[in-house]
Order: sequence, then C-alpha cells, then structure tokens
Amino acid sequence: MYPVFERRRSGNLGDLQALPMARTKLINVAFAGGNGFPPEDSGGVQSSTDDLARRLMANGHRPSILAPLYGRGLFGITARTRLKFSHTAVVRDILHGYPVYRSWFPDRAVSDFVKETSPDAAVVQCHGTVPISQEFQSRGVPLIVYLRNVEFKELGGDLRCLRGAEFISNSEFTARTYKSEFGIESTVIPPTIDRSLFQTETSGQCVTFINPVAEKGVERAIEIAARCPDIPFLFVESWLLQPDDLRALKAAIRPFPNIRFEHRADDVRSVYGRTRILLAPSVWAEAWGRVASEAHCSGIPVIGSTQGGLPEAIGPGGFTLDPKAPPEQWVQTLRRLWDNPEQYRLYSDAARIFAGRPELDPDKQYDVFFAIIQRAIIRSRSRA
Repeated sequence: MYPVFERRRSGNLGDLQALPMARTKLINVAFAGGNGFPPEDSGGVQSSTDDLARRLMANGHRPSILAPLYGRGLFGITARTRLKFSHTAVVRDILHGYPVYRSWFPDRAVSDFVKETSPDAAVVQCHGTVPISQEFQSRGVPLIVYLRNVEFKELGGDLRCLRGAEFISNSEFTARTYKSEFGIESTVIPPTIDRSLFQTETSGQCVTFINPVAEKGVERAIEIAARCPDIPFLFVESWLLQPDDLRALKAAIRPFPNIRFEHRADDVRSVYGRTRILLAPSVWAEAWGRVASEAHCSGIPVIGSTQGGLPEAIGPGGFTLDPKAPPEQWVQTLRRLWDNPEQYRLYSDAARIFAGRPELDPDKQYDVFFAIIQRAIIRSRSRA
C-alpha cells in the first residue's frame, strides 16, 4: 500500500492493510509521556503529538494527553492550585481542543487518567516511557511506544520488559539504534507535519537558528555568525529557556549586532517568512530534525550536522557537515548559498520537492499510525 513504511516488522504491514479502517468505531487514544505540554513546554515532540491528536479528531476519534505539570507561569500556577485541591492525581484542561490531563508524576497518575478517559490504546513516548507503559499494561490498555529520541537514560527502564507492545520510530536512524541496543523491530513513521501550518513566502532576509541551546549547537551557530557580520542571524527559542539560560544566551550574543534573539512564535510562519537559510548545527544525536522538514515546506535549504537522523531530514534540501568541522567550513557552505543566487535556487527547489516525498505525506503517515493502533487493540483482545 505504502511501500516506504514496509521495511520494518517483517511483513506485518500486510496485516495492517487488511484492517477496515473506514468502518472502525470511535477509538479513544491516549498519548502519554514525561515531557511537558504547551503552554508549559514546547518542541518537536509536542508539535508532532498535537498533529496526530488533531488528525484523530478529524477522523472521528477521541485523543487525550497525559503530561507532567511543571507549575510554570500563570497557567501552571492555576493548574497547580487546582491539582492541590483535586481528589485525583490529574487536572484537566482543553486549551488545544482536546483534553490534556496533567500531573506531578504521570506514571503515578495513570490509574486516575484511565478512569477518566477509558483509553482503547495508549501511545507512550520519551521521558519515563517504561514505568508509564507498565502502568498502562497493568490495566490492560494496549500499548504503542513511539521512539522519538535515542536518550536511553530517559526511558526509565528496559524496553524489552514491555511484552506485546507495538513500536514506532521517527527515523531509520532511530529504528536502527533501538534494533541494535534492544533487538526491537519498529515501524518508521517520521514526524507528521501539516504543510499548511509551515508553508509561506519568505523574504529571505536572515539565517535562522531555532532552539539556541547547547545540544543544538548554539556555540557553533554563534561562531558562524561572528564570521559573517554582514549576514543577519535570527535565533529563535523553542525549548522554553529558564531565566539563567536566557541571560547567558543574551550575554553570549550581545557582542554580535547581526544576531537577533526572539522568543518562540505562536505561528512559526512568522519566522520562516523571514528565513533564507536554516542552520541546524546539532552536536547531539538528533533522532530526526523536525525544523528541517518544516523549513523545506517553504523551499528553505538547511545546513545541518551529520548527527543522528538529521541527514535523513535534510537530504538533498541542503548540506550536512561534521559537527566538529572547522567553523570556516561551515561559513564556506553558508556563503555558497547566501552569495550565489543560482546555487540557492537549486537547493531551494530541491528542499521544496523533498518536502513532498511519500514518507512525509501526512495522510499516509496517519493511515499507518492508525493501523498500528488497530493492530495493538486486536492483538490485545486475542491475548485476553
């Protein structure tokens, strides 16, 4: 049906194709993990989860989210007060059009969450995957684990104890890594991206670096900007920066008038609408690199590192360099696009075409994702 997704699971996708998706009854799908959720936290995981939740609703199903409560800002303080006087371990809000349940400790809140939402299946991801998954499994909820990074310490245990779970990886790199470490087979579904939320005309006035933190290569980005004083650079917050980190960042970029910092935008098109080139010099093992795929929607080439799954995300729509390559090599690559209109058009066209590849077709991604949910439910019933 969709060959790009058929490499994993040794033939089981044939079973998925046979499922009568169009005639399926309403299904309650829970997303859970130890990562925060907007407005308290933001990033690629949250964006991808929100997209899948909205697609489930559009297809007549009912998503819900279980996430930690941080108590940040006015929203967090209000939610914290409500939770303090609540008779359950969770507090509910519907800011996003679907219910989000927040708790101090998601693994300890699964029981109350299940009573509230009666999920037919749970999709667990990122921080605390193992203990949260075990809580769902102990209550008979079919389990899908979405592997979105390769930070094994975040898992909170050994994935091999989650017998009967379905596994999804967000890149071939992620799938290979978990196969090597745990012997786990997983279906590859890259981050789901609604192009209408990212595609825009761009003035091409700056080089943009999203998420200026150490893991994403902020030091290298500053080095590059320092060597290109004639090029405007835009640094945009993604992961919410704590006050000390924000002060340190502003102090680091203060000597360079060509670097401008902005807080996270509600509509990221306001960022991509000014971007000529996206910079992604990550120094950690990126599982994918969602910002590269977002930028490609508007024909914005990406210059990124060779870390993890970034080369998969960037492909022909830009360049990848060793994160330890000399700063001059990064500058030379940047200049190749910034100073050469013909080269820029070539890679801009390639980026736009790459954004439309079958692997990133949201409808196909959703079909495979939902078929995996169905399979988890059917297999759980057959074991009961």
